[in-house]
Amino acid sequence: MPFNSPPITPTRDDTLSLRLRQRIDGKTKPRGSLGRLESLAQQIGMIRRTLAPALSAPVVYVFAADHGVANEGVSAYPQDVTWQMVENFLAGGAAINVLARQQGVRLQVVDAGVKHDFGARDGLLDRKIRAASGNLAIEPAMTLVECAQALQAGVDLMAQEDSIVVGFGEMGIANTTPAAALMHRFTGLAVAECVGAGTGLDAAGVRHKVSVIERAVRLHAAASAPLQVLAALGGLEIAMMAGAMLGAASRRKVLLIDGFIATAALLAASRFDVNVLDYCVFCHQSQERGHARLLQILGGEPLLALDLRLGEGTGCVLAWPLVQAAAAFLCEMASFEGAGVSDQA
Repeated sequence: MPFNSPPITPTRDDTLSLRLRQRIDGKTKPRGSLGRLESLAQQIGMIRRTLAPALSAPVVYVFAADHGVANEGVSAYPQDVTWQMVENFLAGGAAINVLARQQGVRLQVVDAGVKHDFGARDGLLDRKIRAASGNLAIEPAMTLVECAQALQAGVDLMAQEDSIVVGFGEMGIANTTPAAALMHRFTGLAVAECVGAGTGLDAAGVRHKVSVIERAVRLHAAASAPLQVLAALGGLEIAMMAGAMLGAASRRKVLLIDGFIATAALLAASRFDVNVLDYCVFCHQSQERGHARLLQILGGEPLLALDLRLGEGTGCVLAWPLVQAAAAFLCEMASFEGAGVSDQA
């Protein structure tokens, strides 16, 4: 089963860009005085192809899956925490639930490959490809068919999603390991530059994690095409999230990108279609070691730097008020001409 990435239109439009810049500069403020909000407003206008983008309340998708590589001891937590945290999401008790309620953000949990049978549950979308990926240190994480299925499932989710603004979060014990492996393979950076403490490994644990990833990349050295690399070194929730990002961008949605794992999924998505990056708002810079470098590689300037390292889409929800503010000033703030205020000489 091949994967055909949906077509994504670049946002570049010189005429619209100029008109947006003139509109922003014409607001009753010194030019550039709203700083990053101005460039964010410009980006949102370009994504939505309008001078007055109206943004509805966002939805955050939390993609959950287990990882066979957890058997290598690369996480400080046992694998059962994945399904237990999914239950916590469904019960409304996790950090993402609290923050989403505070900001009026809808939450959607997706089972991409959790090693647990949840049954039919309100608030849970069952898109399970298989119960946990393979151990990437000794075998491919997924077959090519499974990886293509996960990608397509993500695309299909966005075809059914009405919200204009979509945030991307995840849950999966050991998933910083495949994320770091993908970062290494797609960027060529040394494995040690891509690996951090994850859920709280000590220095010895980080060194062990590096050695596990180095074994994995040697084993899968022949993987070269994006689908091959993602299947060999990725994870089910990472692949499904990448597909959802491609699907959302193809529908001109505003993508809110969370932390290290979500950004690694975006890195994979960009290897299928680099135009997906035009649609991405990078919500924060994680404390995870590789994230700052990964943001730099993707040209992403994060809105926040709060030393988060939780995942779940928490950074998306925290950044939402800034995204909302950028669109609001573009739509509602008076112009010098309209307010009868003198512009600068």
